Amino acid sequence: MQDNKSKELPPSIARLAETGTERNYKKKSIIISEGDNGDTLFVLLEGSVRVFGQDTNGREVTYGSIDSPSYFGEMSLDGGPRSASIEASTACRCAVITRERVKAEIVNNPELASELISKIIARARAATDTVRSMALKDAYGRLRDVLNHLASEPDAYGHRKIKSGTTHASLALQIGTSREMVSKILRDLEKGGYVGGAGRAILIVKKLPLQW
Repeated sequence: MQDNKSKELPPSIARLAETGTERNYKKKSIIISEGDNGDTLFVLLEGSVRVFGQDTNGREVTYGSIDSPSYFGEMSLDGGPRSASIEASTACRCAVITRERVKAEIVNNPELASELISKIIARARAATDTVRSMALKDAYGRLRDVLNHLASEPDAYGHRKIKSGTTHASLALQIGTSREMVSKILRDLEKGGYVGGAGRAILIVKKLPLQW
C-alpha cells in the first residue's frame, strides 16, 4: 500500500483538515499503535509514514507507506481497534480530527462520506492483494511487485527510480523475507542488467523478468 500518486488533498479532506488540531511528529515517532481504540482521523500535511504490523515476539511486517498529502486512520472511526501501527518515516505534520467532528462533517457534506468510503475500499483491495501475494508468490515475485509499485514513471532513458529512502531492509519487511535474500536477488538483477544504482537509489533499467 502506497499513497503518493495525488499531489493535492481531495477538497472534502482539505476542508476537514482546516477544522483539526495540528500536531508535529519527529522521525521514528509512533503515531498510531496497532490494537488501540480509534477515535481520530489524521490528515498528513507534510512528511511520510510507514504502515506496519507486529506480532507478540516483536517481528514486524511493513504493509506500505503513505506520503503527504494524504490521510490515515479512517478505518477505525467506528471506535474499533486500530488494524495497524503508523510510524513517522520523516518528520511529519498532521491535522488530527476527532470522530465526532468527522461525523458532523459527513452529515453536512456527502462528498466527504463518498471520499472516505472510496479510500476504505481502495485500502481493503490493497490489503487483499498483499495477502494474495504473500500466500501465492515466492520472494522474488513479491519483490518484483513491490519494486514496480514503488518505481517512478520512466525518465528519458527509460529508467524508473525507486522511491527515495527505500532500503534492502525496508523491502524485506514489506515482502516478508530476510534482508539478505533481498540483497541477493538485487545483486543477481544487477548482474543481469535489470537494475542499477544512482547514488543510494535503486533504478529499474529494464523490465524485470517474470522469474528469478
